[in-house]
Amino acid sequence: AQNQPFHHSRPSGWLACCCSYHNGQNKARLGQVALPLQWRTFMTSADLFDIVQYKLSDIGEGIREVIIVEWYVKPGDKVNQFDSVCEVKSDKASVTITSRYDGFVRKLYHEVDAVALVGQPLLDIEIEESAESEKQEDVREIDGGSVSKDEEDKKSLATPAVRRLAIENKISLSDVIGTGKDGRVLKEDVIRYLESKQVAQFEKSSASKDVPSSQSTSIPQTPLGKSIPTSAAKVEFPAQPVSSPAQVGEDRTVPLKGVNKAMFKIMSEALKIPPFGYYDEVDVSQLVDMRKRLKVIAQQRGIQLTYMPIFIKAVSLSLLQYPILNSSLDAASEHITYKASHNIGVAMDTPEGLLVPSIKNVQSLSIFEIAAELNRLQSLGLAGKLGTAELSGTTFSLSNIGAIGGTYARPIIMPPNVAIGAIGKIQILPRFAAQGAIKEAHIMNISWSADHRVIDGATMARFSNLWKQYLEEPTTFLLNLK
Repeated sequence: AQNQPFHHSRPSGWLACCCSYHNGQNKARLGQVALPLQWRTFMTSADLFDIVQYKLSDIGEGIREVIIVEWYVKPGDKVNQFDSVCEVKSDKASVTITSRYDGFVRKLYHEVDAVALVGQPLLDIEIEESAESEKQEDVREIDGGSVSKDEEDKKSLATPAVRRLAIENKISLSDVIGTGKDGRVLKEDVIRYLESKQVAQFEKSSASKDVPSSQSTSIPQTPLGKSIPTSAAKVEFPAQPVSSPAQVGEDRTVPLKGVNKAMFKIMSEALKIPPFGYYDEVDVSQLVDMRKRLKVIAQQRGIQLTYMPIFIKAVSLSLLQYPILNSSLDAASEHITYKASHNIGVAMDTPEGLLVPSIKNVQSLSIFEIAAELNRLQSLGLAGKLGTAELSGTTFSLSNIGAIGGTYARPIIMPPNVAIGAIGKIQILPRFAAQGAIKEAHIMNISWSADHRVIDGATMARFSNLWKQYLEEPTTFLLNLK
């Protein structure tokens, strides 16, 4: 028994200093106890713990670096599995990083707003040695054939804790994409999969507003040939307040981060595209009347119906006739990929900057379904919670500059897409009706940009004319009902 190592807790660690040796004897004194000299290894509680260097795992979409937005822990804090340790933001989405272990935080490798690289240390966690040993034992897997879903789950690389989490939530590990080494399924992979499968419930956003239309201004009318009388009295204007001298500040140089850095990269790539611009105006007077009627029904269903879902559906119907505009171009290999799904991106002005989430499979959605999804994306954008799933996969984009007040724009194509549209505000303008009469019309301008390497002007014009027809004569939507 004397040759066995002695485990004790941290308060007894002073024993390591109480052992003295005699030069001529192979004995050691520990108080009044004589022990062989060969037994001289003391293990404190520190030996029962391991420091695990927690590295930032791949969060998908080829992202190689992120910015630390906020730390939820500090050195010395106790963390449990699934506890959130920090929030990071890439050029595409914000992601919450969770702990894989139970233990104590010992070191943070980055400050807030610093750049962290995928695969590099994020923080150190002190865990029990038994947990680490269990982790090492858990990685042993036996290769075998797969004939059923259960056997596929057994083949999936994952720890027992991850398997238990999957079983409790009725998830097949074979359906979860592992981001760990050799495709290992981590706990955050399961959590991310759960989040992607849940149907988020959001409150109605009051921030989504209709496309503003101008109001007619009343101008005083006078009989022809007569002038409007003016007062002869001298008009006095209030004295302008004396402004204080402007404060001269100092120049600041800051690195591009997050959304701004992503925009820099995308726009730099966009400069390589020779754009073709096409502009037109659309009389949406009938559409305005139709939306007024549909808006009441939408509100009864808890949906806020703006013009944008109608514009998006009209784009999808037009893409069915001109699928090349829903393609992606690989300039390096000189190949075009025609996309089967109409994933229409909608440019949004969010607190984080310009983001373009996409509404997936628009070709299979009704106008009300598009409106509901748009409401959801707008709520996520305002809350800064747009994820990779929402911000990826766009095949065609629309930008509603009319919501801010513009009429025309020259939208920039986002590679690898080949086309994009910018919608102006709706204005009440005079237009000629039949037999030369002047009528009041709701006019909206549209601006298209297309990659002239693969899209010719005639194709863009025909696509625009078809889209315009759907909006000017909304009853034509009925022709595509199945």
